[in-house]
Amino acid sequence: MVKKFLILEWKSFTRSASFAANLAIKILMIFGAVYFAVVFVALGSSAYYLIKENGYPNPLLIVNKYVFYWFFGHLFVRYMMQTIPVMNIRPLMVLPIKKSTLVHFILGKTSISFFNILHAFFFIPFSIVLLLNGYDVLGVITWHLGMMALVFASNFLNVLANKQDKILLLAAAVVIGLIASQYFKVFDITSYTQVFFDALYETKIMVVVPILVLAGLYFFAYRYFINNMYFDEKIVAKQETVSAKEYAWLNKYGTLGAFLKNDIKLITRNKRSKKTVLAAFFFLFYGLLFLRQDMPHAGNVMQIFAGIFVSGGFLLNFGQFVPSWDSGHYKLLMSQNITYKDYLTSKWWLMVIATVISTVLASFYLYFGWETYMAIVVGAIYNIGVNSHLVLWGGAYVKTPIDLNAANNSFGNKQGFNVQTMLLSIPKLLVPIGLFAFGDYLFAPIAGFALVSLAGILGFAFRNKVFAIIAKTYKTEKYKTIAAYAQNNA
Repeated sequence: MVKKFLILEWKSFTRSASFAANLAIKILMIFGAVYFAVVFVALGSSAYYLIKENGYPNPLLIVNKYVFYWFFGHLFVRYMMQTIPVMNIRPLMVLPIKKSTLVHFILGKTSISFFNILHAFFFIPFSIVLLLNGYDVLGVITWHLGMMALVFASNFLNVLANKQDKILLLAAAVVIGLIASQYFKVFDITSYTQVFFDALYETKIMVVVPILVLAGLYFFAYRYFINNMYFDEKIVAKQETVSAKEYAWLNKYGTLGAFLKNDIKLITRNKRSKKTVLAAFFFLFYGLLFLRQDMPHAGNVMQIFAGIFVSGGFLLNFGQFVPSWDSGHYKLLMSQNITYKDYLTSKWWLMVIATVISTVLASFYLYFGWETYMAIVVGAIYNIGVNSHLVLWGGAYVKTPIDLNAANNSFGNKQGFNVQTMLLSIPKLLVPIGLFAFGDYLFAPIAGFALVSLAGILGFAFRNKVFAIIAKTYKTEKYKTIAAYAQNNA
């Protein structure tokens, strides 16, 4: 039966209208997976010696002390980035196939996620190094098994918490509070969590605890899916109390206001779009990796790179899925008496407003100096004048729909991607970096800022002509897009 399921998965992949896009994604993911695997192997092989060189005689104790934060960071990244595997179970429900078989297969698919396998590239080399340095063999084995059991347990915890954004935010707030309390020497949670991780090595029987946690989470995930694998809940309309905000103040803007209202409702009511906004918020802190006063002069180029991301988090996350956000009713939109210009203008204004808000929220970067915040402001100008157009232009080639209801079921959804959109993404970063480097090299950093800003201003000034070109592209791709969105397995 598993073999038949795999055959169905392969046919779904190869027969999809977005096959080329999905294939491109797989190839890029393979390159990314190889890169991260190499990094984790290098980290696992060298961590023991690096820790020892810094004056710690027992590196395993140091790893056990901070692995608590490792796992919470892993959970957060996994929640934000891991796509729960999709399987169209409706046609299978009428066949003589046990529901338990379906659930075990789908949970098994989640178990082979790269988020699980990646940690093995760290723990296996690190465990080998421990053995080479005289650590107890059985202790290392139980410690390793316990760590990997917790990694796989986090997989099923993520599956169960797939709809619980509030729990994620609460957990993130608690962890940030714990980090702050440890930094200011108020309370050190690691002194308590380290006892458990040390026991995995010293008290071998403790390995039973993470294994039981793994088994328990698998059981709860299994029971949850079994109990909810019925059509009844999907057929019967649920009576829910909702907040009916009409945003009447947008009515004065006519068609533009109507589209903006729909987009705002989409963002505030749907989990998938809320996740996108949440990811955009965390982009505000991306600049902390680059925007520092102590960086050498060559680092100024990276300031523009970071400035694009800090101010354009929403634009890059939400904008890249236009028009996939409307794939569920795209045919209806295309049958209305509206123009592509009106449709695209509403998306553009939404991204512009979000970019301005992000730039204002990022004003705390003034702490690092005026030049640091100037990079963010200049990045915002470029995002508004150039990148917003490139994002919308790339959307014309997106052929993968977004099922907004998929975020509410157990088995997730896919994201839109296309080779053309990837090519159009190159100017989003390389052009502003090149312009800044040119001005900085010939004159001064202020000249580089001026060139990037000028490009954004010119893009804004000629936005009507650019919109005409983009609208023409959307018209050319119109029927291909409708046909692709009509496929259930895309």
